[in-house]
Formats: sequence, structure tokens, C-alpha cells
Amino acid sequence: MKFIIKHEIRGRMRIHICQQTMSFRQADMLLYYLQAQDKVTGAKVYERTADAVIYYQGSRENVMERIKAFRYDRVEVPEEVLDNSGRELNTGYREKLIGKVVMRFMGKIFLPVPIRNVYTAWKSIGYIYQGIRCLMKGKIEVPVLDAAAIGVSVLRRDMATASSTMFLLGIGELLEEWTHKKSVDDLARSLALNVNKVWIKRDGQEVLCQAKEICPGDHIVVHMGNVIPFDGDVTEGEAMVNQSSLTGESVPVRKAADSYVYAGTVVEEGELTIKVQSVSGSTKFEKIVRMIEDSEKLKSGIEGKAEHLADRLVPYTLVGTGLVYILTRNVTKALSVLMVDFSCALKLAMPIAVLSAIREAATYGITVKGGKYLEAASEAETIVFDKTGTLTKAKPEVVDVISFDGRDTDELLRIAACLEEHFPHSMAKAVVDAARKRNLEHEEMHSKVNYVVAHGIATHIGESKAIIGSYHFVFEDEGCQIPEGMEDRFKDIPEEHSHLYLAIDDHLAAVICIEDPLREEAPEVIRCLKENGIEKVVMMTGDNERTARAIAKKVGVDQYYSEVLPEDKASFIEEEKKLGHKVVMIGDGINDSPALSAADAGVAISDGAEIAREIADITIAADDLHEIVTLKKLSNCLMRRIHANYRLIVGFNTVLILLGISGVIAPTTSALLHNTSTLAISLKSMQYELPRKERFDRK
Repeated sequence: MKFIIKHEIRGRMRIHICQQTMSFRQADMLLYYLQAQDKVTGAKVYERTADAVIYYQGSRENVMERIKAFRYDRVEVPEEVLDNSGRELNTGYREKLIGKVVMRFMGKIFLPVPIRNVYTAWKSIGYIYQGIRCLMKGKIEVPVLDAAAIGVSVLRRDMATASSTMFLLGIGELLEEWTHKKSVDDLARSLALNVNKVWIKRDGQEVLCQAKEICPGDHIVVHMGNVIPFDGDVTEGEAMVNQSSLTGESVPVRKAADSYVYAGTVVEEGELTIKVQSVSGSTKFEKIVRMIEDSEKLKSGIEGKAEHLADRLVPYTLVGTGLVYILTRNVTKALSVLMVDFSCALKLAMPIAVLSAIREAATYGITVKGGKYLEAASEAETIVFDKTGTLTKAKPEVVDVISFDGRDTDELLRIAACLEEHFPHSMAKAVVDAARKRNLEHEEMHSKVNYVVAHGIATHIGESKAIIGSYHFVFEDEGCQIPEGMEDRFKDIPEEHSHLYLAIDDHLAAVICIEDPLREEAPEVIRCLKENGIEKVVMMTGDNERTARAIAKKVGVDQYYSEVLPEDKASFIEEEKKLGHKVVMIGDGINDSPALSAADAGVAISDGAEIAREIADITIAADDLHEIVTLKKLSNCLMRRIHANYRLIVGFNTVLILLGISGVIAPTTSALLHNTSTLAISLKSMQYELPRKERFDRK
């Protein structure tokens, strides 16, 4: 691709693409390509001027070579990215805003006063109608106040004030709609499905393949704990499906043959074979947008309070206007009170601040499903961490396979991988990856697999019963025995590793030793969380006391609990909430789901189990726990901004009312200052909370 460097400083360059026009689609393709490059830390593409701004690290020449290699026909971009990028939405609203301002000033310059007055009177009818309609419903809310202010101005033939008021209200409504739609679209995109591989039935076998290879009519198998990737009809199996992302239902729904299932829902129990009806991602995207727009979960408690307070203040403003007129017999002074109301700014600035914070979180790879969860994160005093895949790295590795029944270790690892590959957990992935590295391929040699949450897996291989899982599951629940003469070998198993136990026909066959290294950033993250308001950090794990104690000491948590079950984690959180503490839970597995649901804000790691991500209120990327600190900082900043907005709105508007009553400023000036302050506060609320540098420093 040909381009010209227009401006350049160290680590940043602005280029112009040598083409006559750039479509929205082309701009999105170029942006996707640039952001995918290793050394590019940030990029922006401007389709109107065909320019791109690139932030990079390392060699300038390397970046330039990558840009030269770009071709529109050679870049594979997911259709969901192109269809739902939001670029066209932003351009449309930007043009509406510019057009509105230009028309306003062009009208003042070129239209005669009589024509402007007629236009203002005609336009005021809409606002007055909305006010009357509100009154007819028995409500005294903001539309009544707007209608009164505009109506009184028109009756007094003060068309300039009426026109200015309607113009500023229109600008405010446009900005609110723009910010809301953009925030919802950004949130919906981050919630959209990210399923790369699925199990498909071919010739009686389950085969793992790329999701993009699936076509309508194919039969796919969805196992327990996995997301359903496509809409379709159930042909076999029975399962309990969590549909909360689409319907808001908290209770899973039973699905069996002849039922219909939707993309994005999650199999909590059981297994389904589904005949795919649609492979398009757009239907899922539209469902998520509708869910977000309709859901009360989007609103934080403080945002709801702002709306209720705004509505409650309207009658007081009307009463205040009447009292001023009775006491002063001065219409101008009374109108000064009517022109100023607290509700406008409260209703506009607060939702914009919350939605902007959700949108900003997405730039860090943090998905927040509603403003109430940012508020909960800000107020949280206790934070609970799962260990495996959360405080430890998401990709544990098998370091040893110890045989107890005389079989070859490769054969035992092959059996273990065959069982574990169906289930989304970091320990299971470690076993499957180890088998793959040793080129241990297998066909499905077991019968139906039963997964026992937080315990293990049970099935049959031929006539033999095979189970794999924790010590508690294998030896205590299933009553398996250590082969005779192998007791000493069992005692000598290295204690520094986590262990998976494989038993065949009720006798221990192998112990798989798994190294689960601690995330390097974990101790610093714990320290930063405490600096930002967290009072108690707790680690809960199903591992044994020895492993849990060692990890807890390295990380620096305040409390730790070992050998806990899923219900134990949820019970601990419920007890903390009874004590009046706000609790945040962070986990990545199926066994973390009850605790994630119980917490005030559940945070899931993005490459953990799909059901954890589905149930969680917030999702963070798996590569860096510092995003939890970012989440805490962002939520703290949001609450500070909201409280600052409260003080500014109440203080500034009170001053305007006092100045109007005293006759220092005219109603037109009062209205102008009030509406200008409302827009200024709203625009300020749209800005990012955290420094720009932090956004481009992370990749």
C-alpha cells in the first residue's frame, strides 16, 4: 500500500493513504490490521481524510514495512468487526451535530426575524405537547418544566430565549443519544461471542474444528460448561441451559430433543447435539444490544437516585417560580427560576458518565455489563480470588506422569487427555496440551462422560470404569485404592506440584503432576488493590493446605482457604455481605460460578470457562491481572466524578437562581448559562477517567 508520512515523532507517526476515497469498511479493515501488529501499541484511522495515526514501539522501519505490506484483499477481518464497528454511527451523529450548529447560526444570519419567530413558535409546539402529555399521565417531570419555560417565553414574545433554550436542549439530547448508543454498541461488541472452535459430529465421531467452518445444517455437540455458539434445534441430549444473557432469567431452562437454543446461552448441566440453523453473528449482536438497552442492570444505584431526584425536584422548581412571582410580582424574576432547573443536568450527566466509564473500560479489555457493577467495585471492601488460573498462570503445564499400574506413562497420559479435552478448565487444558506435544493422538474410546463440578470426570473405557480428578473425588467419594506395594511410591509424590489422580477399575493408575506457576504480577496487584481501597484480600482454592499456604504466602493475601467446594466459596461471600461488606469475586472456572453469582460484582478471566464469563458481571483479559487494579481505579474515578457533578450542578444552578431573583441576570442569560453548564458537565463526563498514556501503553 502506498502512503505518505505527514507528521512524525518518536513512537508516533501520521500517514496519508494514497487513494481518492476511503469507505467505512476499508477504514475498519486498516484499523484491524494495524492493531494486530506486534509493535503497534495504538492506532486511529480517519476515513474522511484517509489518514491514520500509529503509535508504536521498537523499529520505525519494521512498522513501515508492515504498512507497505497491507492490502485490502489480503486481510481477513471477522464480519462482526466490520458490521458493528460503530464508525458509521459516529460519523452520522457527528454530521448531525455539526449540521445543527451550522443551521442555527446560518438561520440567525440569513433569515429575517419574523420568519425566525414563526419557526420558533412552530417548533415550541412539540415541547409544549410533551409537557401536557406528561401532565395528563399524572406526572410532573422534566418535560413539564421544559414546556413551561419555553411556553412562557413564547407567550411573552421572548422568541430569542425560547429559541436558545430549544437549541441547547436539542444539542443535549443529541449528545446523550450519541453517547448512549456508542457506549451500548461498544459494550455489545465486547460481549459478542468469541468462539473459535466447536465439536462437530462427523461419521459418528466428535471432531474439533474451526467455528468458521460450520454451516447451517451441521450437527454440533456442546458439552457442560460451554457456550452454545449458534442458534439451532436440539436433536439429541438433555441439558439445563443458562439463558440469562438474553432473557434475564436467573433459573436455567431445561432443553431436550425438539427444543430450540440460542447462541450465547450456556450449558450448565448435561450435553446437547444441535442442528445449526444460523451461523450469522449479527442476530446475537442485536439480541445483546436489545438486552442492554432494556435491562435495568445497566443502571448503577447512584444513577437511579439521580433520575429520581431529578423528577422530584421538578415540582419544587415550579413552586419556587410561583412563590417568586407572588412575592415580587415580577414575571422576569419568576421566569429566571423557571429557566433554571437541577433535573436537566442530573438526568443527562449521570448516565453519560456511567456509560462513558463502561466504554473506557472496554479500551483496557475490560467488559462491564452494567453501571451498578462499577459502583460495587468502587465500594468493595473485600475481594476474593480463586487460585488456579487466576492468581496462578492460566496455562499450567504437566511436569510428570507417575504410573501406578504398570502401564506406559504415554498411554496413561493419552487416556487422561481423552477424558479431559471435553471440559474447559486450565488443568484439563494442561493435560491435553501435554498429550499433543508428545503426539499422542486418540479416537474417542470412552462412553458418555459425566462431569462432577469441582471434583472430576467419570466414564467407562470398554468394560472398565475410569475416573480422573481430585484426591477427594478419587479416594473419598469413589473409594479407589492405591495398588498393593505402591504405598511408598505414593508418599514420595513431589509436594510442590498440583496433582490429578487417574483411576481405572477403582485402583489408582496414575498421578499427573502439574506445575501451576504464580503470576509474576500477582503480589504487586494485591498491594495496589489495598492502596486503592480494598481492606481484605482472600484466596479460596480446592487445592490442599500445603499448596494453598505456599501460594498465599507468596502473594500476600490476608486470608486463605484450602480444599473448598463451590458452595463454600458462595457461602463465604454471603457471610461477608451479611456483615455489610461489598464483595468482588474473581475466578475462571465452572466451580467459580456460584461465587461469581453471589458476589456484588463477579469478575471472570476471559479465557476461563464460558459459563464463568456468562454469569460474571465483569470480564477481564487473561494476560495481566493489573486490569483488576485498572477496574478498581476506574470505578473509584467514576464515583468521584459523579459526586463532583452533584456538587457542581447543585451549586452552580443555585447561584443562577439567586442571581435571577435578585435581578442581576436576565432570564435569557440564566437559561443560556444553565444550558451551557449542563452541556459542559455532560461533555466533561464523556471524557476518559484515566490518563491517555495508560491506554496506549498496554497491548
